[in-house]
Amino acid sequence: MNQIKFLPPHPLNTAVLFLVFNRLDTTKQVFESIRQAKPPRLYIAADGARETKDGEVQRVNAVRDYVISNIDWECEVKTLFREQNLGCKYAVSGAIDWFFENEEMGIILEDDCLPSQSFFWFCEELLKRYKDEDNVFLISGDGRGTKQINIDYDYDFVKYSLIWGWASWSRVWKKYDVKMSDWNDNKLKIINNISQFSSTRRYWESAFENTYDNKIDTWDYQFSYTLQKNQGLCIVPKVNMISNIGFGVDATHTSDSDNINANLPNLDLEFPIVHPSEVVSNKLLNKFYDLNEFKIPHLVTRIINKLSRLIINRNIIK
Repeated sequence: MNQIKFLPPHPLNTAVLFLVFNRLDTTKQVFESIRQAKPPRLYIAADGARETKDGEVQRVNAVRDYVISNIDWECEVKTLFREQNLGCKYAVSGAIDWFFENEEMGIILEDDCLPSQSFFWFCEELLKRYKDEDNVFLISGDGRGTKQINIDYDYDFVKYSLIWGWASWSRVWKKYDVKMSDWNDNKLKIINNISQFSSTRRYWESAFENTYDNKIDTWDYQFSYTLQKNQGLCIVPKVNMISNIGFGVDATHTSDSDNINANLPNLDLEFPIVHPSEVVSNKLLNKFYDLNEFKIPHLVTRIINKLSRLIINRNIIK
């Protein structure tokens, strides 16, 4: 698809939560996109530096200072700067708690999710359109699936939460439980119903179980659990609007810089938006994510893949 020149239809009216930490390079790029969009209210949240990481205090402070000193448009600014390090699980979920305590709806961007300009107005229009649609839980800018699966409208619905640039409502976040307290009560029902593919069921059972047992320091699997428990839907755009620029050695969860999802082009959507005629999960898109994003291969497949890598590496060494 050819890139279009996006012209905002009106000034942005929606608040943005910007989640930052210690990466000044990616923060600058995402902040510049926010700066161009000029949200009227900007919430900035940052976890505290880790005592075990040399020089992190300086990097964390550099990020905070940069963002605050470069806000050059008229907007209301609120900050949540942690003095102690809470970790991804509680720093991010706590920041989103704070955001939705103050806003009925809004846009959330992490410091490595670089949006196109139309992303902001796409979210704003759909936040208003689906404000009272109880089974719509979030709007994503992540269009990886729609790049592979053609859809008839400018967006469609899937059953998974895609949070590389997203927007939601306080009505949804009220259902979120960072501890997944009722996981054991819902485990069998959710895993049995989540997918027809055993590899996908294994993926989510492992993800949810490890999150519940505090073996993973994250906040987003709990949000996925919230969707599955409530049969919520995620809106995905026809074009990919978010480029994840955070893959690399400094990333918390996306360290594989060769990942096929790293640095995808972030495209603009042409307005006016063409809306689907009904709110229904797209089975083909769900299948794409089942087979490409959320799966644990069968043990035999994993052994074959590992042996193949060993053979390839041995030949390279020779």
